[in-house]
Amino acid sequence: MSIVKINVLNVPADQRETLEKRFASRAGTVEDSDGFEWFELLRPVEGTDDYLVYTRWRDEESFRAWMEGPMKRSHETSSGERPKPAAQGSELWSFEVVQQASPKNDA
Repeated sequence: MSIVKINVLNVPADQRETLEKRFASRAGTVEDSDGFEWFELLRPVEGTDDYLVYTRWRDEESFRAWMEGPMKRSHETSSGERPKPAAQGSELWSFEVVQQASPKNDA
């Protein structure tokens, strides 16, 4: 079954817009990756400065291939440099999907 990777990014309030714009400008960089299933950028509402970057993959190998190729390139500017991070820190959480559900079709 699928795996989930959640990147927890600690983003100060004055950097939130920067972070969201950077993700918006990279739209499409993950969608064509082999094994990619889902992406969500979750903005904190209250009680934390942590954004969650949720991705779902067919397997660990697909995630690692993306990390070593397209993901590295997506964090560079056109000159090959990396811009100053909007987040003050990050942590990667890994999970295996053991159960799932989706809405029932209303027929």
